[in-house]
Amino acid sequence: MSTHHAHGEDARRHERHGGHAGHGEPPSADGPEPHETHTIHETHNAHEGHGAHGGHEGHDKHAGHDPEMFRRKFWLSLILTIPLIVASPMVMDWFGYTLDFPGIELIGPVLGSAVFLYGGRPFLVGGVNEVRDRAPGMMLLIATAITVAYVASLATSLGLFDLEFWWELGALVSIMLLGHWQEMKAIGQAQGALAALAALLPDEAERVQDDGSTETVPAGDLAVGDVVLVRSGSRVPADGEIASGEAEMDESMITGESRPVARAAGERVVAGTVATDSAIRVRVDAVGDDTALAGIQRLVSQAQSSRGRGQALADRFAALLFYIAMGAGVITFAVWSLVGDLTSGVVRTVTVLVIACPHALGLAIPLVVAITTAVSAKSGILVKDRIAIERMRTVDAVLFDKTGTLTRGEHTVAGVAGTAGVDADEVLHLAAAVESDSEHPLARAIVAHHGHAHGEGAHATDFRSRTGKGVEATVDGRRHAVGGPALLRELGLEPPSALQGETGAWSGRGATVLYLIALEAEPAVLGAIALEDEVRPEAKQAIADLRAQGIQHIALITGDARPVAEAVAADLGFVEGRDEVFAEVLPADKDRAVADLQSRGLRVAMVGDGVNDAPALARADVGIAIGAGTDVAIESAGVVLASSDPRGVGGVVRLSKASYRKMIENLGWAAGYNIVAIPLAAGVLAWAGFTLSPAIGAVLMSASTIVVALNAQLLRRVELTPKS
Repeated sequence: MSTHHAHGEDARRHERHGGHAGHGEPPSADGPEPHETHTIHETHNAHEGHGAHGGHEGHDKHAGHDPEMFRRKFWLSLILTIPLIVASPMVMDWFGYTLDFPGIELIGPVLGSAVFLYGGRPFLVGGVNEVRDRAPGMMLLIATAITVAYVASLATSLGLFDLEFWWELGALVSIMLLGHWQEMKAIGQAQGALAALAALLPDEAERVQDDGSTETVPAGDLAVGDVVLVRSGSRVPADGEIASGEAEMDESMITGESRPVARAAGERVVAGTVATDSAIRVRVDAVGDDTALAGIQRLVSQAQSSRGRGQALADRFAALLFYIAMGAGVITFAVWSLVGDLTSGVVRTVTVLVIACPHALGLAIPLVVAITTAVSAKSGILVKDRIAIERMRTVDAVLFDKTGTLTRGEHTVAGVAGTAGVDADEVLHLAAAVESDSEHPLARAIVAHHGHAHGEGAHATDFRSRTGKGVEATVDGRRHAVGGPALLRELGLEPPSALQGETGAWSGRGATVLYLIALEAEPAVLGAIALEDEVRPEAKQAIADLRAQGIQHIALITGDARPVAEAVAADLGFVEGRDEVFAEVLPADKDRAVADLQSRGLRVAMVGDGVNDAPALARADVGIAIGAGTDVAIESAGVVLASSDPRGVGGVVRLSKASYRKMIENLGWAAGYNIVAIPLAAGVLAWAGFTLSPAIGAVLMSASTIVVALNAQLLRRVELTPKS
């Protein structure tokens, strides 16, 4: 959304120059109604100590650990697996080398047991929980395979069997830990969004005492009826009414309005907004759970908790594979027992259960997700949620926030007009001179536009701000003012007829219109300047790209006035009757707009960048945040466009389709491997003299893993960078 925040040094410069109050009119809306939620000040530290997996569906919900745990277990298990492989008699036989030293026979049992008990613990715990929940899946399948491999290998080390799987056990556990680590890195975290919302509130407030002095207190200690001092450049600590003073408030993070709004005594302000140019005193009328910002927090929390995550395709396939492997194992043992060969029955059954473990399946999804994340990052697309990137291929409606997403979030001069005897260049020259000492965003836009067109402007003296109305200064010995309709009313002026045609057209588009006034004995309007939030030049191409990929329903949503929204939509080529424009909406309206589109059967991607977009980003099937936006918008989204280029949305669609295709191909290979390997391991061709030994089964497992890995690497060839 708007980035006109008067913080830090900018705020101090603002105070030195006397500020520049609003050129525009205050909107009639007082902001969103308060909602109930957890006390927002308490969430500053609420996220501390939470695990990062955040309700991960499927097998991860049973693991109950964060990605850092899987990372540690993977590296230690890998270190222990390397000597297991090197010292394996099977591997030595394959490569024709020999190792023989005292204690070599203990490497397998000692290191293998360590890998099984340490690295395999999440899978064993997850398998037990899946049995308890009567929902077999990936965790139970892995737990079964590593347990069978461990028991068979330990029995072999004790001289009971000839079925050593120590190195396969180590490789299996390491590969599965790697897969889970990569998978869980891609899971979004709801707590981050709530913490970012809380961070918008100041930790302390200046409470005004009865004698007029101020005391600094924790913001959480404020009560209804307290009066607080909000200095220029500071955030309002709680919802309330301005008791004294007037200032331009940056409310973009709450309302979505792209320009600062003039607020005076008697008007409401909401927690988290910024007084950009002057100090005000605010009488608190809502704190904690009742603030508007807390209401947004509640919406984010509700949307994230209600959004269906769904099980990964690999988990569903793993459940099926578990039943197939168990059935094949039972049948194998029964058949070989019936033919009187109990030893072969044990060997064949163990081989079936071990090679059925999804080496390839365990990497089929996570490896694609990991490469997808790496490839997209190079193009400025940051994938935070694997479910989001999977869903993007099914999206058929994209809802764009306007300000800061399709537009730059900052005003530029869209038109200049002069009255009789004063040309447009002179109007721009004088207005830029008057505004040269102002720090107001609209003033900066006029000065910058004049500088681009004509170079350095004239110098003004005796600069003075008319808070809420405009500014005035002396240029070339004459007094001039620049301001909006409020300044005209104060001076008793009307726009001259020569300007009314153009100013009417500008206002019809929702542009902000400022007037240049000569402050003579008889004040007179010399000209007018229109300022608009500039549409990004790449926005139209972004929408065309989405249409080319089959997404025909495009919508625009904004807190700005309807004329502004419709003018932008017309510039972007919106089609009446097919595309939609939602204007003058508050945060709750954005959330409801997404829900409304979803209720029509549409799968919705929301693209936004502000706090007011956070609930909608969380509610949407896919939330895409513009990277230049606020932290809370980024935390609420599943995908972040770091470059702030809306054309990246088309790249997300292409990435989603390509990654899904690779997932299906990898799962197909994993399924094909098991379809062939399980019957052979069971001995269906034993009558023809062909059996699949455990050693060959291990080779096939490794080969299937290599094929999956190489196929996933082909994702690096996908072109995501938008063409100019």
